[in-house]
Amino acid sequence: MENTADSVQKKPLYIGHKIITVLQYVVLIVCCLVVLIPIAVVFLGSFKDSKELANTTVFTLPQSFGLDNYKMAFFTEDILRSLGNTAFIIVISCVGSIITGTMTAFVVQRFNSYFTRFVKGAFLLATLLPNISMQVTVFQIVYKTGLYNTIWAPIILYVGTDIVSIYIFIQFLSQISVSLDESAIMDGASYPRIYFSIILPNLKPAIATVLIIKFVSIYNDFYTPQLYMVDDNLMVVSTVLYKLLNATTVQWEVVFAGIIICIVPTLLIFLFLQKYIYSGLVSGSVKE
Repeated sequence: MENTADSVQKKPLYIGHKIITVLQYVVLIVCCLVVLIPIAVVFLGSFKDSKELANTTVFTLPQSFGLDNYKMAFFTEDILRSLGNTAFIIVISCVGSIITGTMTAFVVQRFNSYFTRFVKGAFLLATLLPNISMQVTVFQIVYKTGLYNTIWAPIILYVGTDIVSIYIFIQFLSQISVSLDESAIMDGASYPRIYFSIILPNLKPAIATVLIIKFVSIYNDFYTPQLYMVDDNLMVVSTVLYKLLNATTVQWEVVFAGIIICIVPTLLIFLFLQKYIYSGLVSGSVKE
């Protein structure tokens, strides 16, 4: 009798567990469809001509997988130049963020003083302020320093406002034993030597994480390039796609091809380096 009662009690629990599992898979499938369907529509549309695109459904396969739209988007619509500008901005901004971020985190995390505590509080206050509330002041500073409508304007802003990267480096630095610094000091090493010989090599996972996050955020940013670089020769990936959409006659097949071209670099980098994103964000969150 007791076994029968136990089996009756376990059966509803088993059914409930099955229902929860099914619901989880349903939610995951829906989320995947929400992400993949627009990409599939854009991908199929990028191989159609204007007539075929207007007379077929979005899921109809193209009659021929020609590359004319990709050639036009890549060479005629300044996407090649925009990719070059974007790459230049990303490289300089990432290098600057790594240097300034690791140095700032090293000073703030290793030296406990009124100044470092003040800097931490200032960083925390800056993260609480909405960016839009400071745009008028930032724009005036950029304009008066002569950086407006130059490629250096977004670079300075990307490097100088990278508070999230500093906190990631501080989080990782808390796992690096201070005894390594003390041993190096006893051997006669200076703080710059400690920074380059001990801190930077041990921050490789954090640096990889920051590089990927920085790359994605700069690559997808539209507001900063659109506001501070109005010259057509300074267009980046996001602004050149916006230009295609605001043309007098929108060639949607060319726009779709341009979108696919712009997606490929981010997709490849994410696929090859995704393990660093997840491990980097989780590592350092718990002290052992």
